[in-house]
Amino acid sequence: MYHNLNMKTEVNNKQKVLQMARKTGVVRMSDLTKEGITRATVSRLVSENKLEKLATGLYCLPETEFSEKESLIIIASRVPQAVFCLLSALQIHDLTTQLPRKVWIAMPKGSHTPKMDYPPVKMVQYSDEAFSEGIEIIESDNIKLRVYNLAKTIADCFKHRNKIGLDVAIEALKEAYSKNKVTVDELWHYSKICRVANVMRPYIEAIQ
Repeated sequence: MYHNLNMKTEVNNKQKVLQMARKTGVVRMSDLTKEGITRATVSRLVSENKLEKLATGLYCLPETEFSEKESLIIIASRVPQAVFCLLSALQIHDLTTQLPRKVWIAMPKGSHTPKMDYPPVKMVQYSDEAFSEGIEIIESDNIKLRVYNLAKTIADCFKHRNKIGLDVAIEALKEAYSKNKVTVDELWHYSKICRVANVMRPYIEAIQ
């Protein structure tokens, strides 16, 4: 009798996990624990291929399609040193409607591209100040997302204009300045750090 009750509880808990995963896309072990679900139950679902482990404490249904926000959370969990940059940073700052096909991250020079099947990642290597300056921390669902501030992102767009297109960099500069999201001083500061002051000069002068 006791064994049957345990089996029934296990089945119910498994169903609850799968329902939560269907509803939210990504489920956290911390949320499951609050529902009385054990790590052993989750591990069994993973071994049965009914649940997929994304990162420590993060799970989803196999072949789940993720939203942009969920993709960022997964990457931040797996690669905490990464900083969201370029097109992904523009999107986080609500400065583009363009959905990048890959999530753009910055890593220190000499880093290896993170081995991830999903979400697809595009890594850019930055050295010294170009990597460490201008990082903001945004919290989303208790996960810290590291992203470059808008002025630094715009300077990066000019730096990597061959990768993303000069038109994207110019449009981001114009829109950010017209919406008072950046100052000329901030733009000059980061243009020097990214060594694109001469490239950006005519465009900065044109918007003043």
